[in-house]
Amino acid sequence: MTTSRLLPPAGPQRVLASAQLANSIGDGAYYVTSALYFTHVVGLAPARVGLGLTVAWAVGSLAGVPLGRLADRRGPRGTAVLLALATALAVASFLVVRGFVPFVVAACAYATAQSGLAAARQALLAGLVSAGDRTGLLAHLQSTLNAGLAVGAALGGLALNAGTREAYLAVFALDAVSFVVCAGVLTRLPSVRPVAVRTRDSLGVLRDRPYALVTFLNTVLLLRMPLLSLGLPLWIAERTDAPAWLVSALFVLNTGAVMVFQVRMARGVTGVPSATRAVRRSGWVMLAACAVFALSAGASPWVAAGVLVAGAVLQVAAEMGQSAGSWQLSFDLAPADRVGEYQGFFGTGVTVARTLGPLVLTSLLVGWGTPGWLLLGAVTLAASYAMGPAARWAADSRVRRAVTRPALVP
Repeated sequence: MTTSRLLPPAGPQRVLASAQLANSIGDGAYYVTSALYFTHVVGLAPARVGLGLTVAWAVGSLAGVPLGRLADRRGPRGTAVLLALATALAVASFLVVRGFVPFVVAACAYATAQSGLAAARQALLAGLVSAGDRTGLLAHLQSTLNAGLAVGAALGGLALNAGTREAYLAVFALDAVSFVVCAGVLTRLPSVRPVAVRTRDSLGVLRDRPYALVTFLNTVLLLRMPLLSLGLPLWIAERTDAPAWLVSALFVLNTGAVMVFQVRMARGVTGVPSATRAVRRSGWVMLAACAVFALSAGASPWVAAGVLVAGAVLQVAAEMGQSAGSWQLSFDLAPADRVGEYQGFFGTGVTVARTLGPLVLTSLLVGWGTPGWLLLGAVTLAASYAMGPAARWAADSRVRRAVTRPALVP
């Protein structure tokens, strides 16, 4: 595969990218309008919205493993199609929700379907794409995701500008339709045979300690996820004299860089050794980014702006390297017959990071200032270095499991 191409090769890889693009456009519109929709249209207090979404994503993270296991055993294509339709139905239910309890129920259904869909699509990808091409394709999918989110965010911006109930309802209807389109696109893929159920090890990934450690370390690395949406905006407003519009500029910089360079950054990641090296390098780059961000405090407005842009360049480089390495590890360290289950578990790191990240970043950056930035960088570096031994342990454990594998249930 030529990873420098803007689009993945024709065939299943491009179909997967098309499905990603379809639902990411709807999600982009949803992300920028959902908070105001739930407070202004549904009529919920902001604290209740936050509580409901926290509960929903906690439920969704627990559902990822069993739904991933379902994809393995019933076939990932059919499972992914059904979960995409379930997500569409959950989003559509937001159109008629007018109270806190119905909102929590709908949000739990949305988060559960989303978590399961992510695991099923990863299992589908593993069944259709050779091991050597997976990380490159995931880089393409990440670029496609960012492009779709940017288009969707622009559409959501139109709704925000209109500010009417009808405009918000149109955005949620668009998101629901985008998942229906995603389901339709996924039906164009070849089917992947389900795997046989084994007689032992019914707990699967939940008792795989090496893989659990890799997932935990990846979760620590993902705590930087709310940096652009929460950490840096608060830092800029509370600790620097940089102009407020820089928040938007840094977001555009990050999105554009991922769209253009993520595929290139993933090119050299082809196995566990290269993946751990990529993660380790990203730790050093993230430490440098944190140190640079800290320098913006107390500087003049334009000096602070320049320093923040330099830090953002380092941060997105670290993000792309860490993403490429973690993608490779998540597949290479999972048993071939439990990809959906293992991907469902690995994906919980994103949910945990989204839940804990805001608390961690606000405490470190706004509360502690410069020492907080340096501590964030140090923790990231430590987790990136620990990933090497953890990945080797998981790889050795996978080999041992393959040797002692039990018989299949007929």
